[in-house]
Amino acid sequence: MKHRLIFTGKKLIRMALLLLGVSLAAFLLMSASPLDPLQTNVGQAALGTMSQEQIAKLEEYWGVNDPPLQRYLGWLGDFVRGDMGTSLLYRQPVSQVIGQRLQNSLWLMAFAWVFSGLLGLTLGILAGASRESWGDKLIRGWCLLISSTPTFWLALVLLIVFAVWLGVLPSGLSVPIGVDAASVTLGDRLYHAILPALTLSITGVANIALHTREKMIDILESDYVLFARARGESKTSIILRHGLRNVALPAITLQFASISEIFGGSVLVEQVFSYPGLGQTAVNAGLGSDLPLLLGITVVSAAIVFGGNLIADLLYGVVDPKIRRGAARA
Repeated sequence: MKHRLIFTGKKLIRMALLLLGVSLAAFLLMSASPLDPLQTNVGQAALGTMSQEQIAKLEEYWGVNDPPLQRYLGWLGDFVRGDMGTSLLYRQPVSQVIGQRLQNSLWLMAFAWVFSGLLGLTLGILAGASRESWGDKLIRGWCLLISSTPTFWLALVLLIVFAVWLGVLPSGLSVPIGVDAASVTLGDRLYHAILPALTLSITGVANIALHTREKMIDILESDYVLFARARGESKTSIILRHGLRNVALPAITLQFASISEIFGGSVLVEQVFSYPGLGQTAVNAGLGSDLPLLLGITVVSAAIVFGGNLIADLLYGVVDPKIRRGAARA
């Protein structure tokens, strides 16, 4: 138990340094952006009709005249105290905006993460267990096709097929149009999340399926599997007793590492389906030069990705007792 606490403590220290570096990189990129916050959010025509006093107030509100170092250190000091600041676009606390949008995105990302992991693991085991069969070739071909397909293009295809041609699924948004928020049911939210979640799920299957297939082939060609066959064990028993546990570790690693890919894919998917999630909010914050909101989204996203990798490391000992005993001896 002690070694796990020490391991977790070291990981958390690395996480703090990582979040500091990520926030600094995001700030520098925003500072180097050629977009003028005033022209982007107010418009050149509107600025031409304003007085110098009004323009000065807008410049003070957007902080364009403050030195970059002062702006970053001010934000960092407030963030350490638990204050992410106020969104310049939404006029609300950043924590409140992120909480609302993250709640919508979690519907998509949780379903896509679980479904893609289970489907990818299943397809990888089936392909590896039936190497060079027509099923193996079909799974490999489908995975290679999906892995080379852009996420936004797949989202557009699903949108055209299911929303435009067949008309069985909504074309966008997270709730029905014109319905009061209090009247929206859980079924309505799930119904509107089907297409975006399906898009993210399909794109996340290929990587884990192909890696699991290669690992399964290596396991079936190992000496202990040959000995198991000599003892008369069936192929199903060998896959379940020897193959599944050995492919679980790399599958867990890949699946938790795919959280960052799901975050990146959700940005494109939410734009295509006009889904009001964290990805679409990040795009709006970047285009609108909303620095506090963009920094808050960047830090929260990085924390979730790093937390996923930490959980994967801790689960290794649960899946494989050898790793748990080795860590205890160390």
